Amino acid sequence: MASSILQAAIERYLDALARRASPATVTGYRQDLRAFAAFADDAQLPGFDALDTSRARAFLGRERSRGLAPRSLARRRAALSGFADHLVGEGALADNPVKLLRTPKKPAHLPRPLDVDQLARFLDTPHDDSTQAVRDQAMLELFYSSGLRLAELAALDVDHLHERFVRVLGKGGKPRQVPLGRRARQALDAWLARRRDFAAADERALFVGRRGARLGHRAIQKRLAQLSVERGLPEHLHPHRLRHSFASHLLESSQDLRAVQELLGHANLSTTQVYTRLDWQHLAQSYDASHPRARRRPRSDS
Repeated sequence: MASSILQAAIERYLDALARRASPATVTGYRQDLRAFAAFADDAQLPGFDALDTSRARAFLGRERSRGLAPRSLARRRAALSGFADHLVGEGALADNPVKLLRTPKKPAHLPRPLDVDQLARFLDTPHDDSTQAVRDQAMLELFYSSGLRLAELAALDVDHLHERFVRVLGKGGKPRQVPLGRRARQALDAWLARRRDFAAADERALFVGRRGARLGHRAIQKRLAQLSVERGLPEHLHPHRLRHSFASHLLESSQDLRAVQELLGHANLSTTQVYTRLDWQHLAQSYDASHPRARRRPRSDS
């Protein structure tokens, strides 16, 4: 197919995706579909209808041979499947052939949660009360209080905050409400009182930089890394590690896997189980001990 036709279709898909997905997802999918466009050009695919299961498999096979990790391959497949769904919607494909391919298995590699006491000391470390420090403290408390993803925190607007909860737009554009802890509420109130020092008059973003615009993902990551050094944390700190600590600490105290699933915004319970490294044997024992249809009755002699 002509390269220009394929590129135009990809851009239409990415434009539609941007209305429901995070900027990080759109950026990643653009990279994935550029790789597919290069493959299609090399394979001289005659048209969209030539995108079948065997060619989709060949594309992923080529990417694997280039040394892509399972996690990257899984995203390649997700991007191509989403694009194929878009082509079906446009009438360029009769069905989505990528759905017939298995998703490459991703390794269950997760950051270790920080120790509860260590994290408490880190969060309670005094700061210089500058506007930037007050903002950073609010971000830290919100990350740990509510278990937000980086993209979720960066996308927050001021009107997403309520007295006891925050409205979040999660993966796939799925909204959820997450409770605000007392310390997070206090830190956010302190930031809101100083936010006008940084924010432009018409800026809706909750967290802004010195130039008055919304803080980007990379800027937030850099601030957390810098704070870990300034506050003497012996390990690297990034948003996902705070999210993992939130989930692990909450699960340790509550043993309520379903509640943690809802708070994290996971569609599947299995995702939460892997995320928190919970032992499924423990769940099975709890099930056997509590479920009315699981308890065995002693057999009576007849």
